[in-house]
Amino acid sequence: MSNLHPLAQELNSTIQKQHPSLFDLLSERGKKIFFPFGGILGQTAAAKGKKYNATIGIALENDGTPMRLPSMDAHIDLDPKDVYPYASSFGKQELREKWREMLYVKNPSLSAEVSMPVVANGLTHALSVVVYTLLDAGQTMLLPSLYWGNYNLMFSHVYGVEFQTFNTFKDDTFDVEAFRESLSQGTGKKVVLLNFPNNPAGYTPTKEEVKQIVSALQERAEAGDTLAVILDDAYFGLVYEEGLYTESLFSLLADLHERVVAIKIDGATKEDYAWGHRVGFVTFASKGMTADVQEAYEAKLAGVVRATLSNVPHLSQSLLVSAYQEQQYGNEKDEKYAVLKERYLKVKEILSDPKFADVFRPLPFNSGYFMCVELVDGLDAEEIRKKLLEEYSTGVVAIGNKFRIAYSSLPTEHIAPFFENLFLACSSSFSSHESTNEHSSQPQPA
Repeated sequence: MSNLHPLAQELNSTIQKQHPSLFDLLSERGKKIFFPFGGILGQTAAAKGKKYNATIGIALENDGTPMRLPSMDAHIDLDPKDVYPYASSFGKQELREKWREMLYVKNPSLSAEVSMPVVANGLTHALSVVVYTLLDAGQTMLLPSLYWGNYNLMFSHVYGVEFQTFNTFKDDTFDVEAFRESLSQGTGKKVVLLNFPNNPAGYTPTKEEVKQIVSALQERAEAGDTLAVILDDAYFGLVYEEGLYTESLFSLLADLHERVVAIKIDGATKEDYAWGHRVGFVTFASKGMTADVQEAYEAKLAGVVRATLSNVPHLSQSLLVSAYQEQQYGNEKDEKYAVLKERYLKVKEILSDPKFADVFRPLPFNSGYFMCVELVDGLDAEEIRKKLLEEYSTGVVAIGNKFRIAYSSLPTEHIAPFFENLFLACSSSFSSHESTNEHSSQPQPA
């Protein structure tokens, strides 16, 4: 790899010497990427505070503040320096430090020394940045059979990654044995993606299931596999039932084994109900990982951010910092959680009616924004989706023979009529199919 940029070589050398497992997990792109500390950014940093500074590519007013339009500035109650200049490609340092601090509060059993989060442009971008550094075209990612559809676009179509899926549920529980069996196929580098609460199913594993998931990963590491475990924690914190694992698996994987690198993808998108702010985070850890290695991989991740979008909007990051400093922040989060839990409980109540079993069955769900129903044989999800739109003013997402239902977006009083409409549309479609079949079985005229 002599054609690598010297900065990439330096980062690779640090990672390879001090944490060879992480180096073995890097894709060819991951080995080539670096952060340009000595380029424009480095020279700009060196000139900071100088009387005559013509390095940074923004415009300043005569008083030295960022140039801005009054018609825009009138709507923003933040210091212009926290809004208009570029943020670092690593992310706003104050926000990175606060998010890392909050990780330990949200995950009380997390004791490992984890990296400083790198800020990405939402979770989609965070996931993309990580996969950029880990997987080349034709390499495989292991993930459950029920997964967010955008993974196809991000990983398969953009990066050429192959998917190896395992069955998600068995007997209304997470299919740990399917996961274990799929994980045990072959030896060497393995990249695993787990998403809890799951999108689209809205499922978080029980404490016992989590224990078995972690055990399966540890077994493979001890058998010689090198594993990157990507945790898509988009819906972290939205767990509604007792007995479930309420922390991120990151707590258990961050110090599990030298050959397990845990990578947590999360953000303000769903946790703080800030979808349009587009702020996500990448935090990682592994047993025996030094601060030097953390800084090296952070630099690679920030290099991808720099190469793909330069930096995440400063305004969005400053708004979050401001919110996290507010005394009422925690209470506000609790209030929104209560609203979503109320909707979840209403869905559970409505679906306890046995009549629905005639046309669909709900897949296991206990958390997050979503739940899924699986249609009985003979029903066509796409046909019913269109019928719901045209005849019942009701929208759902069809996934194969299932519907993903975002009850998070339904006011509680809309949940009962929503499921009634779904039941009626399925029933009428079922009846029309039966009628057609009966008619087709009648003797036809000569």
